[in-house]
Amino acid sequence: MKLQDLTIKEFLEKTASGAAVPGGGSSSALNAAVAASLTSMVANLTIGRKSHAGVEGRMKEIIREMEEKRTFFVNYIDRDAETYSKVMEAYTLPKETDKEETIRTEQIKEAMKKASLVQMEIAEHAFSIMDTIIETVQKGNRNAATDGMVGLMACRGAVMGALLNVRINISTIRDSAFVSSLTEKCDRVERDTIARERSMIDWVKSNL
Repeated sequence: MKLQDLTIKEFLEKTASGAAVPGGGSSSALNAAVAASLTSMVANLTIGRKSHAGVEGRMKEIIREMEEKRTFFVNYIDRDAETYSKVMEAYTLPKETDKEETIRTEQIKEAMKKASLVQMEIAEHAFSIMDTIIETVQKGNRNAATDGMVGLMACRGAVMGALLNVRINISTIRDSAFVSSLTEKCDRVERDTIARERSMIDWVKSNL
C-alpha cells in the first residue's frame, strides 16, 4: 500500500515507528499538500460572497491550481520514500573488494543525487505556491484568513524541511558542480521563503 493511501492515524503511527520511511521528506510533501488544501478552502469560502464578487473568477483559478499542486505533493509523499529506499539499498551493497567498494560508492552517490533532486522539487514546488497563498489570504474571505495563514506556515515548513534534506544529502556527495548548484538554490529559496512568511505574519497582525 502506498503511503498516501494510509489513514492519517496509520501514517502518523508509521512515521513514529522508527522505520526509515516515511520521514522528514515525505512529511514535507504532506505539509505542502496541507498548504494547498487550506488555500483551496479559503478560495471556496470566498466564492459566492457578494462582497468578493470581483475576485470570484480568480478564486476559481486558484482552486484549480491548488488541486493540481495537491496531487503533485501527495504523489511525492511516496516518491520521496521510493528514492530514499534506493539510498538505503545502495548502502547494503558489498564492499569486500576494491571493485565492490568503487561500485558501492558510485551507487550511493547516484542514489543521493536522485534523493536530493526529489527534495529540491518538493521545496521549489512548495515555494511556487507561496505567492498564491498570500494572494488568497489578502483577497479572500477575511473570516478564513487565519486558515490560509496556517496553510502558509505549513508551506513554509514544507520548503524549509525539504531544503534541509537537500543540504544533508549533498554534504556527502563528491561532485562540486552539483553541490554548488543545489546549495545556491537552497540559499535563495530559503531566504525568500522566510521573507514571505515574515511579511505576511506582519500583514495579518495589521489587517485583521
